[in-house]
Amino acid sequence: MNMKAFTRRDVLTAAAATAGGLGLASLGRANPSRQETSGNLIQGKTEHVISIWLGGGMGQIDTFDPKRKGDPKKKQPGSYYESIDTAVPGVQVCEHLSNIAPLMDRVTAVRSVHHEMIDEHAAATNRMHTGRPISGTVTYPSLGSIIAHERGAAGDGAPPYVLIGYPNVTRGPGFLGARDSYLYLTDTSRGPAGLSRPDGITPQRQSRREKFLATLQRNGDPTAEQRLIDYDAAIRQSLELSGPSFNRVFQLDREPADLRTRYGGEFGQRCLLSRRLVERGVRFIEVSHNLNFLNGAGWDVHNAGIEQQHKLIQEMDTAVSTLILDLEQKKLLDKTLIVITSEFGRPPEFDSGGGRGHQGTAFSCILAGGGMAHRGVWGETDELSKKIVSNPVGVPDFFATICAAAQVDYRKNLYAGDRPVPITDRGEPIRELLV
Repeated sequence: MNMKAFTRRDVLTAAAATAGGLGLASLGRANPSRQETSGNLIQGKTEHVISIWLGGGMGQIDTFDPKRKGDPKKKQPGSYYESIDTAVPGVQVCEHLSNIAPLMDRVTAVRSVHHEMIDEHAAATNRMHTGRPISGTVTYPSLGSIIAHERGAAGDGAPPYVLIGYPNVTRGPGFLGARDSYLYLTDTSRGPAGLSRPDGITPQRQSRREKFLATLQRNGDPTAEQRLIDYDAAIRQSLELSGPSFNRVFQLDREPADLRTRYGGEFGQRCLLSRRLVERGVRFIEVSHNLNFLNGAGWDVHNAGIEQQHKLIQEMDTAVSTLILDLEQKKLLDKTLIVITSEFGRPPEFDSGGGRGHQGTAFSCILAGGGMAHRGVWGETDELSKKIVSNPVGVPDFFATICAAAQVDYRKNLYAGDRPVPITDRGEPIRELLV
């Protein structure tokens, strides 16, 4: 190749592609607020967030907000399962949450979350990741990218944001840009493919390549183009993270065999990896439950999909309860907020096939650990978990609660160019959980 024709733009574009297409957030980057706030700002003590995403729509009436037993054959509305008591007097959960039930004093099921998106999974997924409706003019950042932007990584040599699941624009940085995106992986047995060096690339060859790239960058013309600046940042970060030090975090076989067994299958291993990422200094981890679902249908339990729903609930129960106890044993639970969310909930009525439709008017999202003042539940629904009776929590309020817990100013503005965008769409946190 004629090196005189090999421009800095060519080098940066090619190098960014070899990083596996990953938009890597900057490491430990400080992000001062562009807006001063006043008033009684609430700030918790959470240092890390593990966000567990149950794609499809977890039915609150069959999990964390059980009501009287229904009968799908008789079309009698109600819960699909029996209820059991928990560690918090007066608070019950579904019988298949038997491992979480004794731990509900470390948990708050926010039973009164609501939004108006019920008929379209993609729109509801966007709402529960960005905190606002889809816009035709602005691509909003996800909660993970917001926290990465505001707090940076919690440790040197770690990315602020890791997604254990499939990449999607709803999980991304939106107008914040590629530096606040995620590192992702889909298989806990291999780690992030974009950070794995091909066979035959010895440390010596890698070192020569890095020196060559540094020479090209040093001799290139300065640029003010943000896209190229972001490419530079992505290259630096990918090189730093591709070494053996960070990649050891993905070696789950370093964990005791009995602990791995307690976590359960692939979803449980994702939860175990999230704990290892917390220890390594990752600020925000999303764990997606979008696997080969045990019931064949996932959490979207229309018609006969509901018949094996208990297998999903049990799998979640096993993994999440073990994660809570594992973090607690390592003295990380008070610093790590576990969040469980889904697109929406499920109505008490049964459809023609015995399953359930969608419900956005009242559903449950879960908070655990994070140094919060847990009380088992917050908010109340009616006798069939269909309408909110007390303490309604909009999605912006739920996001503001997480931000406040994670020491992020939930009242500030972010900026899409020169346009101010409230960081949580003007949500207010649940103060009682943060005192």
